[in-house]
Amino acid sequence: MIGRREFITLLGGAAAWPPAAQAQQSALPVIGFVSSASADTSYMAAFRQGVADLGYTDGRNVAIEFRWADGKFERLPALLADLIQRRAAVIATGGVTSGLAAKAATTTIPIVFLAADDPVKFGLVTSLSRPGGNATGLNLLTSELTTKRFELIRHLVPTASVVAVLVNPLSPESEPQSRDIERVARTVGQHIRILNASSEQDIDAVFATLVKPHDAALLVTNDALFSSTSRDQIVALAASCAIPAIYDRRAYADAGGLMSYGTHYLDGHRRLGIYAAKILNGAKPAELPVEQSTKFELVINSKTAKTLGLDVPDRLLALADEVIE
Repeated sequence: MIGRREFITLLGGAAAWPPAAQAQQSALPVIGFVSSASADTSYMAAFRQGVADLGYTDGRNVAIEFRWADGKFERLPALLADLIQRRAAVIATGGVTSGLAAKAATTTIPIVFLAADDPVKFGLVTSLSRPGGNATGLNLLTSELTTKRFELIRHLVPTASVVAVLVNPLSPESEPQSRDIERVARTVGQHIRILNASSEQDIDAVFATLVKPHDAALLVTNDALFSSTSRDQIVALAASCAIPAIYDRRAYADAGGLMSYGTHYLDGHRRLGIYAAKILNGAKPAELPVEQSTKFELVINSKTAKTLGLDVPDRLLALADEVIE
């Protein structure tokens, strides 16, 4: 069992620090970081690097406080309330859901967000060029790339009678993602089956409904529960069901998933850190344009492809930014 001391340290708090360090920490401006996902050290390092790019070092002239909801959206208000009580100078959020929660929690503290979909559509900002209000950030275009992932998995498995699509219905991003996929599927004449899952138990249950060869491929949509808390579970289930699957970020492919296509998330978190530092330097979020992601990557795990008995077309291999052997 994790004790109170370790728990607070894991949350990024300073209660377990020596008195002198606590006094120094309390005098520093605070950048809060809140995400619906689970703690990810690589994202934390990338965010710190972005902040450092503009001259701020965590623990020296700024205090960075990380808070993670572990895929449970209902935890976000309490995590944000804690940062507001700590008088955070700026709050960074790791997704649309956490960004909306931050907007609901404060209208005065500057917010910088990573959005996987159009932030105007979700009401995070009123305009990409002049956001207005207290929020700005980056559009990672993750959801906009869902249709491209759909095309890629169909190219790899052209005989697929049905492509199953894993969606978290509790996510505000699920509906637009599903609509986009349904629209493209109608255009190309592809049958799809939406699988709803909002917990680890749900994920087990929907995978149990997959029927080979009827469900010939799987597309996993962007969601904090899927990409962090349940990532290894989903990859393992896809392997046990012997179903080719495509994902929105390379962490899946690194964990043994077949193929991923999407935004370079480490670079996105670094850019988010830069935006947070710009706010500390006096930039106003209302006047800081929302940045559009320009760095994407296609990763193919050839070892998994061989296990599934798939011959990856040369054209796909040529397009890949990395092939994991």
